[in-house]
Amino acid sequence: SNSAATCVADIDDVMPRMKALGLNTVLVPAYWELMEPSPGQFNFTLIDRTVEQARQLQLKVVFLWFGAWKNSMSCYAPSWFKTDTRQFPRARTASGKPLEIASCFSENVFKADNKAFGELMKHISQTAADVVTMVQVENEIGMLEDARDHSPLADEVYNKGVPKELMDYLKNNASTLHPWLKNRFNANGHSWTEVFGNDVYTDEIFMAYNYARYVGRLCETARQY
Repeated sequence: SNSAATCVADIDDVMPRMKALGLNTVLVPAYWELMEPSPGQFNFTLIDRTVEQARQLQLKVVFLWFGAWKNSMSCYAPSWFKTDTRQFPRARTASGKPLEIASCFSENVFKADNKAFGELMKHISQTAADVVTMVQVENEIGMLEDARDHSPLADEVYNKGVPKELMDYLKNNASTLHPWLKNRFNANGHSWTEVFGNDVYTDEIFMAYNYARYVGRLCETARQY
């Protein structure tokens, strides 16, 4: 479960039960809040215990990075991150309500998340490459309560229109686009509503693109290790 690896005792209890079920690979959360309880201070005790158990039981591990988001929310981020909303701003609804969701448009959010994720990947590459077969980069990203982030940082990006990178890709791959997207796409537009239409789905496309760019940058960090 989401919290089954939050202490050594639970890891020692759960991992043998996974082996007894006949599994050969276990998906295990890696919790940012427990790995970096203070800024720049990293503790890999839970990661190491999971790997140790996996070796003994001849299991493989896929770590799920519960970083800036888990199931949309930022509930597994460290308290020092969650409480400093000035440095690490929240996503907002259209009415301005702040959400328990870090804004993916904040460079400060990305840098903090990316630093911790990079340290995790470095540690895995140095100590657990024989056991860890894969890492999920973030977990169940998305917006809840509203379709897109309406924070000032998000609105600034939204008001610039659809990026040339995305427009060029869609134009160059028009023949292979999903029919739903192909029918919505207006190659002659500029704003998000001109290109994709004026409804909630355009907001979702906007968020999907920007979440993907964020995760792509994390992946580039991971590739260093």
